Amino acid sequence: MTNWILLRKKTAFYLQDIETPTGRVINFLIMGLILLSSAIFVADTYSIPHAVRTVIDRIDCCILIIFIIEYFVRFWCSETKITFLFNPLSLIDLLAIIPFFIGATNTQFVRVFRWFRILRLIRFLDFKIYHFRISTEDGLIFARIIFTLFTIVFVFSGLIYQVEHWSNPEGFSTFFDAFYFSIVTMTTVGFGDITPLSEAGRLLTLLMIMTGIVFIPWQLSDLVKQFLKTANKIDLPCGNCGYSSHDADAQFCKICGTKLEKIPGHGSTELGPSCQLPPSEFKQ
Repeated sequence: MTNWILLRKKTAFYLQDIETPTGRVINFLIMGLILLSSAIFVADTYSIPHAVRTVIDRIDCCILIIFIIEYFVRFWCSETKITFLFNPLSLIDLLAIIPFFIGATNTQFVRVFRWFRILRLIRFLDFKIYHFRISTEDGLIFARIIFTLFTIVFVFSGLIYQVEHWSNPEGFSTFFDAFYFSIVTMTTVGFGDITPLSEAGRLLTLLMIMTGIVFIPWQLSDLVKQFLKTANKIDLPCGNCGYSSHDADAQFCKICGTKLEKIPGHGSTELGPSCQLPPSEFKQ
């Protein structure tokens, strides 16, 4: 029994870890499968040879099976099963595998759920930023905003394509048409060259507009607040812990409390010992 518990804890650790080689491989593999699955959905909206479509559909089926196994492994590893079931990330995972449980994977209704798989990338937003070569907090917030906006536009594009393609195949012939419509709608530009015809499409368009009006300014305000927060910072590494983002007038490190040795040209107006003028030089 003890070995079984240790195995469960070790598995749960690797599903969340990005520091060890094993955890890094597992999590980046899942990320790759999510992106590949999303790319397959986009490819399905274009005219491709039947043989190629058969191959990518089989690949998509294998990815779906892997996602199902992963979902049940995460359920098995969870300490509290009820909490896991109603966790937002778990609900997104469940949306991604609903087509398997419904069984009718070729119906328009089930295809709608396939576009939610891209939302699974939200699980990986809190990974250490140096793995993505983002070295500043401003860069991290900017990357999160770009990723969040892309995810929302991608999901809306998939939904509007599934809803409108059957009733308006000329306006929404491919995913790119839906992607173009989503960006134009969410930014409230509204060229009017593509318009939804179905009631569901119009309702979804209203939801896009409201999301764009509320969400985009909100995200941009977070970025502006971060810029204002870091405007008075200087790059002055601490000799003890190495932390480098300090206030311009800081004398001690905010992390470890070590006295900071300010260097001329690093935001300090103090002169070094060799630059001090003797008192006689001030007398005329």
